[in-house]
Amino acid sequence: MLGEQLGEETGKTTGIRVLPSEGQAPKIEVSFQTSGRIVGQEVTDMGTYASVVRPDGTLHGWGQGVIMAKDGGMATWSGDGAGHLTGRGSAVNWRGAIYYQTASPGLARLNGIAAVFEFDVDEQGNTHAKIWEWK
Repeated sequence: MLGEQLGEETGKTTGIRVLPSEGQAPKIEVSFQTSGRIVGQEVTDMGTYASVVRPDGTLHGWGQGVIMAKDGGMATWSGDGAGHLTGRGSAVNWRGAIYYQTASPGLARLNGIAAVFEFDVDEQGNTHAKIWEWK
């Protein structure tokens, strides 16, 4: 069941790299930086994910990153998702699950929960993400 919305972030793709293929599937790595709020904290989020194109044209991706709160707190995250190209250049829509780990009191609510996300990238590399607790 979808729980409370934990956060929302907007940002920009900061780099794209083509990696060696795994079999026939192209593999691409994308880095991004966003800012927004998560569990009431103002944060900057930096991450990198890799994705491969499946035979049916959908994408499978996995990534990791770090969020830094304005108060100095930090959390790491890892996630996995499914995506599809929207047909507008390199624009893509992702949906998946993400897991956090932190020692920061301000971000501690993120420990031990599964979260789900929507992460959309437009043709100019602008990103928009929403994160909810998965209960």
